Amino acid sequence: MRLPRAVRPVPPSAPVPGDVLAETAGLRVRLGGREVLRGVDVTARAGEVLALVGPNGAGKSTLLAALAADLPAAEGVVRLHGRPVRDWSAAELALRRAVLPQAATLSFPFTVEEVVRMGRAPWARTRQDDDAAVGAAMAATEVTAFATRPFGALSGGERARVALARVLAQRAPLLLLDEPTAALDLRHQELVLRVCRERAHAGDAVVVVLHDLGLAAAYAHRVALLCAGRVAADGRPLEVFTDGLLTEVYRQPVEVFRHPRTGEAVITPKRDEPPSLTLS
Repeated sequence: MRLPRAVRPVPPSAPVPGDVLAETAGLRVRLGGREVLRGVDVTARAGEVLALVGPNGAGKSTLLAALAADLPAAEGVVRLHGRPVRDWSAAELALRRAVLPQAATLSFPFTVEEVVRMGRAPWARTRQDDDAAVGAAMAATEVTAFATRPFGALSGGERARVALARVLAQRAPLLLLDEPTAALDLRHQELVLRVCRERAHAGDAVVVVLHDLGLAAAYAHRVALLCAGRVAADGRPLEVFTDGLLTEVYRQPVEVFRHPRTGEAVITPKRDEPPSLTLS
């Protein structure tokens, strides 16, 4: 008996800058009986980096997981590429969005290159430019030099960059990144956010969860500030990052300045003046 041939998922067409690739409307999500998101509306467009910021427990990672179709909505709707997420098959979703979770763990001794190559799995039955995609992703994240090392032998920061390379190799037009800079040093934090900007410039939509407001101010085209499961503000960083709003949301006195050279917002906690030191 001949089994029916599997239907190939149709890859998405290249988005036009400004196209809405992901959105939520009236989104409510409950976890363990608790309402984590309460009527959230957000939109991610091709050609921009959208940063999700806010204090711990605000719902940032939950919102990212809902956009990825990894968490169901209790109410409201999540759309990817104009269609409710439930209308896409798993194979179709994998061609349209790539997800970087907070933690990257593997139980088997895969090499770095093998891990990055896993990002090509959604394209197995469509096109075969795997080597170019893997090589470009590894170069962008600066992991080529240890391509043959076991993933488990890497430092936390190196693993984070390899995990991002896997996501980039997937070449989906929507990137959903959960705290991609958390384990990274200063140089590689800047590297990762530059890569996000480059992907947006190339036409992708990038949604990134960040705790560092300075990075969000420097690299995001738009920020959504979450507080207690709601969007407190959504707009350009200079519009959202104000002394009063950040002080209220974070419950910590904050000062916002304009960088004298770039004009970007510089955010710092308001601290008491340290006592002066006297040398005897």
